[in-house]
Amino acid sequence: MNGRPRVFFDCDGPGCNSQYYRTEIDWVDWVNDPMVSDVHLIISSVQTGAGGREYLLDFAGRVSADGYLDAMLVQTLSTDTDRERLDALTNAISIGLARFGTVQGYSGLARVEGLAPAGVDPSERLVSPQEVNDPWNLWVFEIDVSGDLEGESNEEERRFFSRLEASRITPTWKFNLGTNFFYSEREFLLEGSTFTDSRYDWGFRPYLAYALSEHWSLGARAEVARVVRFNQSFRWEVTPALEYSVFPYEEATRRALTATYRIGPAYRAYLERTIFDEMYETRFEHALEIDLSQRQTWGEAGLSITGSQFIFLPNTEEYEEGLYNISLRGDLEVRIVRGLSVELDGNVEWVQDQLYLSAEGVSDEERLLRLQQQETSFRYRLSVGLSIQFGSIYNNVVNNRFNRAQGFGGFR
Repeated sequence: MNGRPRVFFDCDGPGCNSQYYRTEIDWVDWVNDPMVSDVHLIISSVQTGAGGREYLLDFAGRVSADGYLDAMLVQTLSTDTDRERLDALTNAISIGLARFGTVQGYSGLARVEGLAPAGVDPSERLVSPQEVNDPWNLWVFEIDVSGDLEGESNEEERRFFSRLEASRITPTWKFNLGTNFFYSEREFLLEGSTFTDSRYDWGFRPYLAYALSEHWSLGARAEVARVVRFNQSFRWEVTPALEYSVFPYEEATRRALTATYRIGPAYRAYLERTIFDEMYETRFEHALEIDLSQRQTWGEAGLSITGSQFIFLPNTEEYEEGLYNISLRGDLEVRIVRGLSVELDGNVEWVQDQLYLSAEGVSDEERLLRLQQQETSFRYRLSVGLSIQFGSIYNNVVNNRFNRAQGFGGFR
């Protein structure tokens, strides 16, 4: 077959630098419309236990190559530079496209000169913990500390934030520990008087998961925290959970359908007496969450529904009406016809479990600045977008001049 295959690049997330791949792989025709492509390249990724990423490259044939399917896995290290990650993906994409061209009969597309980026030993790869003497025993730590000061003539705000995360992930076990501390102080000039708000929050959240089988997982999550916005000076909870995946977990980068059930006790100590005349309370809560996600040549879709309810209630009439929360979240991106895509994103939540609301209510200042959670029966958000693209379907040419010009702004 003469000519060059037309490739549509479909990627969202880390490593999706299409300009780099078009520059390095110049022996195919990169097109910006999947309807005219010969092969649809989908790249998705998940984070590995060491903080790197595992990329799944799916090559789906179209038009005369309809029915062609191929896949490749690429792993990068957390210590890799952007260039090393890009070179690793470029190498894998090249091999996948060369295989496609060979199977489909394209002649003289490329010549293989090496299977590893320059300066990289082809024998280097990610290894299992049994193959190396790892002094960290697969533990990965991350620390973030930041401070912020900003203001105007009528207001000033000071913030401090710190976070520590520790994790250890193996094919069977997954453990993560997260802690955080946040402090903020605000001063506003409102109607001639100064309003000051000073608060701090902190949290300690470990969770543990165990792989029971290809479709089942067992986990547990705990939390100890202070959350001022929710009128909580101290809270703790322990929540065991069971998860079932309809598809094998290895397919999660392309499609996933999971159902998770969790149940456990929760304790709350309040800063102010609640609308149910409580300063502290302990109760059981259970929840069921169903998540669906798909990434195909026609676009992407995700849907999640979660329902939670308090099941251990005091013997008071106020609680007998039922305390629950139901949330529905979804996103959808669909290519309708050539060059036309529709994007939908939104969520709706029915709220009937605000036990923490202060009996004193919310002041006007707290309401306007959203410093304290108000009583509500529902929340919602909806975003709708339409994308239209036309013109030349080819985008092989790369011009790196004034790369930052798109970020130029006007005078203020």
